[in-house]
Amino acid sequence: MNAYEGQLSCRPPETTKRLGTTIDAYLVIKAVHILSATVLFGTGLGIAFFFWSARQSDDHARLFAARTTVRADFLFTLPAVVLQPLTGVWLIANGGIDPTAAWILLSLGLYAVAGLCWIPVVWLQIKMKTMLESKLSGRNFDHEEYERLRRLWFLLGWPAFLGLVAVFWLMVAKPNW
Repeated sequence: MNAYEGQLSCRPPETTKRLGTTIDAYLVIKAVHILSATVLFGTGLGIAFFFWSARQSDDHARLFAARTTVRADFLFTLPAVVLQPLTGVWLIANGGIDPTAAWILLSLGLYAVAGLCWIPVVWLQIKMKTMLESKLSGRNFDHEEYERLRRLWFLLGWPAFLGLVAVFWLMVAKPNW
């Protein structure tokens, strides 16, 4: 292994013995971190596409999309949102990574921006779902308010999406500024 490969691995050489099998805890946590990042990004992009695509559909299809979007956020996105900082902090602490490195600090800042956009997006999705349920139950439905919420939902998605794209790049490139 050359010096460059060692710098990129960002992991200590120790392993842990369990049940006669060698388990490298760092690689397990790193895999969980990568998989949860993939779930976070992929689910976010997928449900956004699904919800957006239903905007011109009939009310039953829009309600199905809204219910599915809310459910997917809680089943997939929320656990990934929680796992990312937990595994990230563990990787920094156990991988010899400088927690004050510019790429780490920028990643954390961008992750916070994405999170600050995601929280109201979840509320908006729930609100739009509730509005559609009311409409299909014959109760009042404010179409202009629904469209205002949908546009806000769409606008909040962009900083979250672009922020996570930048975080992926920072995690891969680890620029040394």
